[in-house]
Amino acid sequence: MDLESLTAFADRLADAASDSIMPYFRASMDIENKRSGAFDPVTAADRDAETAMRRLIVAEYPDHGIVGEEYGAEREGADFVWVLDPIDGTRAFITGLPVWGTLIGLLHQGRPILGMMVQPFTGERYAGNGAHAWYTGPGGARSITTRSCESLGEAVLFTTSPYLFSDDEARAYRRVEQSVRLARYGCDCYAYCMVGSGHADLVIEAGLQSYDVVGLIPIIEGAGGCFTSWSDGPAAAGGQIVASGDPRLHETVLERLNAD
Repeated sequence: MDLESLTAFADRLADAASDSIMPYFRASMDIENKRSGAFDPVTAADRDAETAMRRLIVAEYPDHGIVGEEYGAEREGADFVWVLDPIDGTRAFITGLPVWGTLIGLLHQGRPILGMMVQPFTGERYAGNGAHAWYTGPGGARSITTRSCESLGEAVLFTTSPYLFSDDEARAYRRVEQSVRLARYGCDCYAYCMVGSGHADLVIEAGLQSYDVVGLIPIIEGAGGCFTSWSDGPAAAGGQIVASGDPRLHETVLERLNAD
């Protein structure tokens, strides 16, 4: 496994996605709703970006699998599987807020080994391979690490929205939120990168899919944090997840979420 070459290829995927997306951002566009009974928007930018990334993967690594939000799975049982979310945070995207991003993840035999979050409007990329994490962008290229935060009372917490939890999940979430220093909503994938780069401490979510998390797990873990399910199991399949910058904080949060 040549992780250096795979990382360089992830940057090529990021370039292709960015080129597809940016003509649509803060421009007039058609917005479709993928679900009845709830607002789940999708745009041509989502579809064009995933198409561009899939085309590159098939050309460069025809034996690799692909899982994407817009066009589903192909060769999902391959040793290497690329997991793509062309625009994580489409609600932010359609309202002109720059807290969306393209998520690119790579699984090897089911384990996340490479992840990247790309924000083309700000020119930022956050990436990791589980052992190391790094940033490139206007602030210059550098390694990133999580910050020390053992106490919930000192923690900054993100979630997309407390209204996305079920009743039981909401009660568990509130047991954590009521103890933190600050809670912020609505930042999607950008929130995880703020934890990975030491600006915040914690993300708690539920109802996620694999394409929502695979690109983020190697960033958090490479920066020194923890990324698990609420039951402290693997998180690559999505569902209920916790990402913490400090492993000591992670233990406390899991205890709160699972308290009777």
